[in-house]
Amino acid sequence: MDLTTSYLGLRLRNPLVASAGPLSQTVDGVRSLAAAGVGAVVMYSLFEEQVRRQRMLDADLAERHEESFPEALSYFPAIDTGAPGVADRYVALVERAASAVDVPVIASINGSSLGGWVTIARQLADAGAAAIELNIYFVPGELSITGAEVEQRHLDIVGAVRAAVPVPIAVKLSPYFSSPGNMALRLVEAGADGLVLFNRFLQPDVDIETLTVKPSVALSTRFEGRLPRTWIAALARHTPASLAATSGVEEAADVIRYLLAGADVVMTTSALVRHGAGYGRTLVAGLEDWMRRRNYRRVEDFRGLLAVPADAADGSSYLRAGYVAALENARRIYGSLRY
Repeated sequence: MDLTTSYLGLRLRNPLVASAGPLSQTVDGVRSLAAAGVGAVVMYSLFEEQVRRQRMLDADLAERHEESFPEALSYFPAIDTGAPGVADRYVALVERAASAVDVPVIASINGSSLGGWVTIARQLADAGAAAIELNIYFVPGELSITGAEVEQRHLDIVGAVRAAVPVPIAVKLSPYFSSPGNMALRLVEAGADGLVLFNRFLQPDVDIETLTVKPSVALSTRFEGRLPRTWIAALARHTPASLAATSGVEEAADVIRYLLAGADVVMTTSALVRHGAGYGRTLVAGLEDWMRRRNYRRVEDFRGLLAVPADAADGSSYLRAGYVAALENARRIYGSLRY
């Protein structure tokens, strides 16, 4: 049975990928994920704010040094605290992880502006990252920002990183564009080799007793897989870029659903956090068992069977037809209920 797949031009032993999360914060964690049989590992994300904070601390230290020892600047123009910065530590971790396992290690950068992404991306490529995932997390809280400006910021980031590094890049994008499909295609035109659908925006919760807003993080649920599957199915036959699915993976059946929609790989963190890194073996085994029962010998034999056909005259009408059919089905099921 052949489970191999291609993602970002990389040959993977199977389509299950450990996405960015807490399990890839150490070399041992990456080893455990690789040992569990995943096809690739996306490192936890390096956040733009972490790098910016480090730079502010370094600048403050340099300023205080100048005020205290101005005569020493000609001899010691640079301040060395003796400790590597947050970006340096991340780059070193990627380098060690890439050397420790026999599956591709993909670096992840999380931010919303150009910032120092280009420099860090170069360092990560040099450190041995097989690819770089741009986790663009931008919530336009400034109400004067237009949709066009939001889109251009994404395109600028992709274009800048593409021009700077030789390794493949993937973009983890949000579903909250006015036309997600068109935005996806424009990101590919800007230089993205792959798309990760979708980033999950984490909304805060409200504590009604303390009257405070609390940041909160919740693991994804199976229901959340429906939105990314819809857009993967819409894009699969209309772009040469790799498509990665993320969110809503709990069982092998969820992996299979994504592959039927047209995903090249299926990423998960929540299931691995809930059940442990070793749960990767369970997901891969479930995929193999289903393929065996359906007499599929290769993943390619069924990938994209439920994608929107390439010759569909009107993709919007095709997707709306599914919407109408779902509502009619719901009417039949729930319309007969009596209260």
